[in-house]
Amino acid sequence: MHNPDWLEPIWPAPPHVKAVCTTRAGGQSQPPYDALNLGDHVGDRLQDVTANRAVFQQALGVQPVFLSQVHGLQVLALDFQTPHGSEADACLTALPGLACTIMVADCLPVLFTNRQGSLVAAAHAGWRGLAGQGGYGVLEAVHERFAALAPLQPGRPESELIAWLGPCIGPQAFEVGDEVRTAFGGAGSAMAACFKPHGPGKWLANLSELARLRLAALGVTQVFGNDGSPDWCTVSQPLRFFSHRRDRVSGRLAASIWLS
Repeated sequence: MHNPDWLEPIWPAPPHVKAVCTTRAGGQSQPPYDALNLGDHVGDRLQDVTANRAVFQQALGVQPVFLSQVHGLQVLALDFQTPHGSEADACLTALPGLACTIMVADCLPVLFTNRQGSLVAAAHAGWRGLAGQGGYGVLEAVHERFAALAPLQPGRPESELIAWLGPCIGPQAFEVGDEVRTAFGGAGSAMAACFKPHGPGKWLANLSELARLRLAALGVTQVFGNDGSPDWCTVSQPLRFFSHRRDRVSGRLAASIWLS
């Protein structure tokens, strides 16, 4: 049984598809990593992280795999031999008992499954991974791998695929420069409305809406979770969420999805 403060997606996934996103609650790390820091790369004591990961695994009842995330486009297919620390920014599996897991502290975690629940995936979508190159980013990479492994049934629409967006830095807090807006196509693009002027050469970016637009372009319109409202903002809720932008030294939340 997981901590009551953690987030559980409200979405039309099949009953055997399980998912959760942690908060700060439930661990033993000391400030500024208090309490359930799951990142072993942020300066926290290793014994505390190890204990926290054991709490997390016990709550899930399955084996999570923690990646080494580098803001790239690599999608890793997980099996029971996949070691922790494998370099990738997304993962997927059709194997029950293995949890696709993404760590965040302002970036957007995106969880995927299909209506049949034959496959699950998780993606780490900061602005770099989301933008990618030439309109091909981490969400497009997951979608491509997903479609190859779980082909659409004849006559079935693309909306078989459903996604859940977890907490991330909100549109009132995410100040970016011109280079980020340009990475999403600049003034003339469909993404332009996700950037609000915020001083010379500065913009407030709506990360969750950028993800929704990218998913919609792939035909994935069944998207749940983070709607850009303050409740989902990691920066504005210091007691509940870790935030690198807010604190600089910060723990990591985890979003996981698995087949039971």
